[in-house]
Amino acid sequence: MLEDEWLKIAFKGGSNQALRRIYEKYRDALLTLAMALLNDSHGAEDVVHDVFATFAQSANGFRLRGNLKSYLNTCVANRAKDRLRGRRHQPSRLNAEVDIACDSEAPVTRMVADERSKLISAALATLPYEQREAIALHLNAAMTFRQIAKHQEISVSTAKGRYRYGLQKLRSSLNGRLKP
Repeated sequence: MLEDEWLKIAFKGGSNQALRRIYEKYRDALLTLAMALLNDSHGAEDVVHDVFATFAQSANGFRLRGNLKSYLNTCVANRAKDRLRGRRHQPSRLNAEVDIACDSEAPVTRMVADERSKLISAALATLPYEQREAIALHLNAAMTFRQIAKHQEISVSTAKGRYRYGLQKLRSSLNGRLKP
């Protein structure tokens, strides 16, 4: 948190090193969030790139009193939602690629993790967007239900319900397909 405060001040002052550090610090988490929302690795990369490009241009007028990570997560979620709106007019495509980091580099371990990742991505893609977004924001972006409710412009109980129903659908969809 202290580092983020320093980074915000340095970024506002025009420091390219601060922008680079913010990017390095949050890139992977933001890509994971975008991938969970879009289920499209190329689209997720585009969204994160667009967010950082816009963020970099905002240095002069940048004013953020809150949490930098939450701000960037919200920007990614909004950009992903915009991208999905634009996709409605195009043929849909499923690209279920997610990269899960493994402690072990053993080929069998990596293969199992990749297979799990594909199953989870495919199951997430079947959820209604609002439920997928609630799950991704809570688990990937560590947002509270109050923050999710504010972001989705709904009540806190509705945010909790979307999360709970989404998890139930995931469990039933993945029932027996994931082995520990």
